[in-house]
Amino acid sequence: MTHTAEQKLIKTELNDAELSRYSRQILMSEIDYAGQLTLSQSHAIIFGLGGLGSPASLYLASAGIGKLTLVDFDEVDDSNLQRQIVHRENNIGQAKVESAKENLASLNHHIEIETIKKRLTETEIADLVKTADVILDCTDNFASRFALNRACFQTKKPLVSGAAIRWEGQVSTYDFRKADSPCYQCLYPEDSGQELTCSQNGVLSPVVGMVGSIQAVEAIKALLNLPTLTGKLMIIDAFTMMIRTLNLKKDEKCKHCS
Repeated sequence: MTHTAEQKLIKTELNDAELSRYSRQILMSEIDYAGQLTLSQSHAIIFGLGGLGSPASLYLASAGIGKLTLVDFDEVDDSNLQRQIVHRENNIGQAKVESAKENLASLNHHIEIETIKKRLTETEIADLVKTADVILDCTDNFASRFALNRACFQTKKPLVSGAAIRWEGQVSTYDFRKADSPCYQCLYPEDSGQELTCSQNGVLSPVVGMVGSIQAVEAIKALLNLPTLTGKLMIIDAFTMMIRTLNLKKDEKCKHCS
């Protein structure tokens, strides 16, 4: 089955098994049969199969996204299992993308799953992003985030970005199909300073679940052209259970998108 930036996955209708499986989504007026068919024709790329990519991939697979491409160079470690819920104890030592593919395939056999286990160059990232309808940034480092931001901006693809540490999480969608969408660098300039990591500062496992699940919702909405967090930044404080949504405007001095 081939897929390009110009051509949807080759699927013209949902079969009876899919109609039954996705019936609760099809009942929603914002989705309906046409929307579910669109999801089944769509291609999402998930960069990072860790704490954020785990719930995001599980929900996108269960929601019936036609093709998922999973990108991660790492292997499953026992310390991952506290929060990376797509992996199991019997996957320890296995490549994360293969572990995730195995468990996602057992969840939904109706979808196509592709895996890439390597560190991609910026050129490779740009070439891969061209093939997708939506990209989820579930990585844990600034270098990857900035590279994905550049690639999605260049190819005009919607980018759903999430981050989590300790009790805190944040989510935003940069929809480069819209001319007025800010980019990740509008929020965090590339020279903004040292980043915080979960390995050094810790993270509560359900917090990454909250963020990754919201990323899945945003990806589905982007595929269906429904309102997303474009131009907004959602900040989650799980300790106080306060959620704030801030307006995020395009930075006129942004070195990248202005």
